[in-house]
Order: sequence, then C-alpha cells, then structure tokens
Amino acid sequence: MKKYLSFTHILFIVIALLTSCSDDNETITTDFRLTTISIGEQQNLSAFTNVDPEASIVLQFSDAVDESTVAKNIRFIELDGEDEFELKVNYQMDADNKKLTVTPVNVLSNYSSYKFVVYPGIKSAAGEPIFTGKVYSIKTGMEDSDKFDRIDDEELLTLVQRQTFSYFWDFGHPDCGMARERSTSTNTVATGGTGFGVMSIIVAAERNFISKEAALERIQKIVDFLGRCESYHGAYSHWIYGDSGFIQPFSDIDDGVDLLETSLLFQGLLTARAYFKNGNEAEQKLCADITKLWEAIDWNWFRKESSENVLYWHWSRNHGWEMGLKISGWNEGLIAYVLAASSPTNAVDKVVYDEGWANNGGMKNGKVYYDYVLPLGTDNGGPLFLSQYSFLGINPKGLSDAYANYEEQTRNHALINYNYCVNNPRDYAGYGENCWGLTASDGDNGYSAHSPNNDNGVIAPTAALTSFPFTPEESMKALHFFYYKLGDKIWGKYGFVDAFNLGKQWFDKEFIAINQGPIICMIENYRSGLLWNLFMSDPDIQNGMKKLGFSSPDLK
Repeated sequence: MKKYLSFTHILFIVIALLTSCSDDNETITTDFRLTTISIGEQQNLSAFTNVDPEASIVLQFSDAVDESTVAKNIRFIELDGEDEFELKVNYQMDADNKKLTVTPVNVLSNYSSYKFVVYPGIKSAAGEPIFTGKVYSIKTGMEDSDKFDRIDDEELLTLVQRQTFSYFWDFGHPDCGMARERSTSTNTVATGGTGFGVMSIIVAAERNFISKEAALERIQKIVDFLGRCESYHGAYSHWIYGDSGFIQPFSDIDDGVDLLETSLLFQGLLTARAYFKNGNEAEQKLCADITKLWEAIDWNWFRKESSENVLYWHWSRNHGWEMGLKISGWNEGLIAYVLAASSPTNAVDKVVYDEGWANNGGMKNGKVYYDYVLPLGTDNGGPLFLSQYSFLGINPKGLSDAYANYEEQTRNHALINYNYCVNNPRDYAGYGENCWGLTASDGDNGYSAHSPNNDNGVIAPTAALTSFPFTPEESMKALHFFYYKLGDKIWGKYGFVDAFNLGKQWFDKEFIAINQGPIICMIENYRSGLLWNLFMSDPDIQNGMKKLGFSSPDLK
C-alpha cells in the first residue's frame, strides 16, 4: 500500500533538523557531506528534468556511511496533483560505503513528477550527522528504447502507407465498400472519409498493395452504392447507413446533406476518374458512372437556392437551411469552391468565390508567428486539417491566386504548428521537435479541433504525417518518434491510432477515416505527386481553377 506523505510535514522535519542546536544553543558543525548526486548524465542539480524512467539515483558522500541510517532518512515521492505517494526503493552501497545507488522497485512513469528527499538524519560510519538535508525535484521523460528494428526510411514510409490502407480495405463496409466512420463503427459510413479512402485505394494499386483490377472493383462498388443512396440536389449526408444508403443524422438538425463532405468525396472520385480514364471497358464504365454523379450536383442550389453569393454547408428536407453555416474561408472548404466552379453542368461564378469564400479578402491574415508569415486564416493557423484536406488533390506547389500563395500557406501553417509544439508554451509532456502535430482528433477528454489556440496536450499522428509534402524533415523526425519510440503504444492493425496524450499517459484505441486517409495520400504526394498529378490533370478542374483566377505550373 502506498504511504501518503505531507510535504509540509517533510519540510518541517528538514528545517527542524537543519536548525537543531546543542544544549548550549551552538549550531552543530560537521564535515560529513553529500558531495554529488547524479541521475544519468545530469549531476548536482536542484531540479532534474527529462530523466529516464529506468534511471537510478547515485549519491556520493565525503565519508563512509552508516548503512543503518539510510533507509529511514531517504524518501522517493511521486507527485500526483496535490497527492504524494512514497515509492519503494532498493539501496546498494559500494565497497567503501561512500557511494549509494537508489533504484525504485518499479520503473518510474513517463513524463511524471517526483521529489527525492535526503534527511540530515543520515550519519557517517564515525557517527557524524550529515552537514545538511536536501530536497530534489525530478521530472521523467520517456523510456527511450526502440520498439521496432530500424529500417530504411523509404521502407518505413511504405509500411505506414500499407498498414494504414488496411483501414479502408479490410475494414471497408462489406455491403457498400465505403469507409466506416471509425474503427468502432459498424453500419456508419463516412462520406468525406470515403473520398480519402478512394484516393488511398489508388495509391495502394500504384504501390502494388492490391491489383489495379481489385481497386477498380472496390471503387465501382462504392460508386454503384452512391447511385442508390439517399441524396438531394446531387449531394450526400455526412454519415450514411452502410447497408441501406439512407441518411444517418449527424445531429438533431443536421439530418440532411453536407456539401463539404460531398466535396471531399468527389475530390476522391474525380481522382479515380483521372486514374482510370484511358482504361478498358470496365474502367470506362466506372469513369462514366462517376461523371453521372458528378454532373448531378447542383452547386448553385447550395447558394441558398441561388439567392446568395456563398455556398452553404448543409440543407435538410426537415429543417431546410436552419443550420445556417456558410462555407467561408479560411478553412478546409476550399475544395468545395474549386469543385463548384469546375462543374460542367451547374458551375458557380467567380463572384461566389470572391464574396462567399474569400469574403473579398477578409480571410487574409498576414501576421508573423514563429518567424513565419501566415497568409490566410485564424491566429496561429488553427488545426492542421484546415490546410490539408483540400490539398490531397489540389497541388499547392506554385499555386496562387488573388488572395494567397498556397505553397506558402500550407508550408507555413505546418511550420507554425511545429514551432508552437517545439516552444511548448504550456509545458506539455513530450512536445518537441520529434513529437508535434495539433489537429482535429480524439483526446483524453473527447474529440476536439486541437490547435495552438485549443491545446490540451493531445498529439495526433495524422497532423505531422499529412504534412510530409510541406515539412519533410520535421515530419520524418515525428514518424521516427511515433514508430520507433511509441510504437508499442500507438502502432496498430490500421497504422497509428488517432491520438495520444503523453502527460496523461493516454493512448487512443481507435482509428478514424478522415485522419487515416490523409496520411496515405499525403505521404504519396510527398513521394511521387501521384494524387496531385491525377486531380490537377482533370479538364473540369483545369477550367474551374483558371476561372477562379488560380495560376500554377499544373494549370495549362
């Protein structure tokens, strides 16, 4: 049973002993001293930080120690909020009784706080009391051993893509092939997550994880299902029942269609159309079926029945436009406006982009954070998915329009997020150059859009790994840390779990489609540019982006 100790009580004893006097009120003097305290390579500090949880504490004394006085005059205390718990330790003296090694019976916890107290009741073998007592602060880091054998970085990237892909392949809904919302979902499939899944299937075919024929069959199954699904004005709901195709409400009044989720879905489907466009008869059929769904979307309807120069996120047959949420920048919604302008049947005009998305320039930021200019968006950039989801297909390299250089936007957003974690202003456990990445994810207190402005110690692997095209060195360091150092806790059957909090020693058990898919896709864009090349080559996308005023090497 752990013994509770009061810090006040300990301090009182130490002070009392330090100030104890002889009968004639003269202070006792002694030459018996604790000369050195070391933990690993750190020595003679009042506060030891980033200590290996398996480390021992080594005390060096000036003279031989009376071993019988050791056990009752040394305390190793774990701090847990306002509570304190005494740890059981083993003591080992060297041959001359001058060096004492103190080792906890149980390995210390990662990223935890402790107090090590040496009372002045320790005596030398000659009977002298120690010159003074000491109180030391100890904060552990993380046990640093590799959990898996080191492999070549290219092999590691392939491993991450392959294992993460199994979420969409092995765990795809058996009736419709679409991506389930999360790894605990049964009949709930995700529209946007399926768009990411379709792009992941294309990567898998190119990487020979599956055959191109198998990829075609799965995507055709998804497209056939979408042709039977409940939809309105060509758009689909956020969640769908995977067996029936009926809308599954996302909330009480969000029980209709979701234009942004639909856009993320079609980012994937148009990429698939480009991939199979020159193929055999079966591939041509898939392309024709995708085109039919694509041309059915009435983008202008989502201008609140063509009455406003802005796209609305939701519409419901039960609640109409009651949700009232406009897709207005800067956020993940750029893809919706690119697709809306690119439609061959129901395209919106540039004014909708300028007034509705860009707010006539109101989405600009231009401030400097950690020495990086942020062209667009909220202070410190917000969660990283805002500059990631639309760019699975849209290539930001060399891309610009009247409002921003999007290569600068995506890169600097990632670097601001990275540098925030390195600076770690809230002193969260584990944050640093190897452990970074704040975005929407699970957390120990529930799902949240984590960011520098909403930071509670939760790191999501997808944030750093999806940033590979923008921050390759920083992302590779993060990948090494996630896989080699935390792999026993966060690496699973579908790749990396959604999130973790090292300070709370909380590690998610779940995987989420919208976070798994971008990992595969953006690692591939970093490695080969495959998805960017496919999506940007689509003639409809070429026309739409040029109409909106974009310029880039991809826009011929």
